[in-house]
Amino acid sequence: MKVGCIGLGDIARKAYLPVLGGLPGAELHLQTRTPATLARVADGLHLPGARRHQDLDSLLAVGLDAAFVHAPTVVHPEIVTRLLEAGVPTYVDKPLAYELADSERLVALAEEREVSLAVGFNRRYAPGYAQCADHPRELILMQKNRIGLPEEPRSMILDDFIHVVDTLRFLAPGQVDDVTVRARVQDGLLHHLVLQLSGDGFTALGVMNRLSGSAEEILEVSGQDTKRQVVNLAEVIDHKGQPTVRRRGDWVPVARQRGIEQVVMAFLDAVRAGKVVSARDALATHELCERVVRAVQERAT
Repeated sequence: MKVGCIGLGDIARKAYLPVLGGLPGAELHLQTRTPATLARVADGLHLPGARRHQDLDSLLAVGLDAAFVHAPTVVHPEIVTRLLEAGVPTYVDKPLAYELADSERLVALAEEREVSLAVGFNRRYAPGYAQCADHPRELILMQKNRIGLPEEPRSMILDDFIHVVDTLRFLAPGQVDDVTVRARVQDGLLHHLVLQLSGDGFTALGVMNRLSGSAEEILEVSGQDTKRQVVNLAEVIDHKGQPTVRRRGDWVPVARQRGIEQVVMAFLDAVRAGKVVSARDALATHELCERVVRAVQERAT
């Protein structure tokens, strides 16, 4: 398979290229408009010159079987449109776009062209989180906090809080009937945000504090007098009387712990099998994020 990676930023280098660079049977091609970055990353992977590309035209000319997009969010619509129109199955690091109309257009284009389009919600594949889907979930609580990082609402919600939104949707045991948003915005910057989703017999709470004093991610699911807690995607604590702690093994790669390896393989396996991957469910997460953005904006005015 000829696999392209577009954008060689932090996430691509730390999370995706260690997986893509070691796949048997995959011919990896890199594309970025920054020559120094392209040379440094390609040299590290021992890629020949023919697999190094400074523009999308050059990359598309090799006849890609699949592409991974890790360029800045603002250019996602342009890049993904080109890939889909060329018939290339495409995986996009979240979000699809900052504006819901762009996300809707991309999903519609993928369906019209019958081309796979996937969004990188890796937490659905992270072992600790995937195991929570088998646990009683009358109450779901997810916190994803940062240090000293208040941000403009739309970019914060679409670039970061979207993981919280998608995880709550993934774990919700039934249809969501009620959505409540609470936030603190000061001088145009979002300090903290609370999302509550509720339905028949369950409540799901998503919390993000950008002035938390600690960078942390904690997921708790509970019900029927039991609780499972996942700390920083690495430590799973089951509470049933006495807590039982399971930690990530010393030799488990971070990409596997965070679900990156699994989501990459699921996408490429579907491409190999000729199965079209739909982004329709991912679009539902973007729609809910847009609802959160508008609620925060109304609160700020």
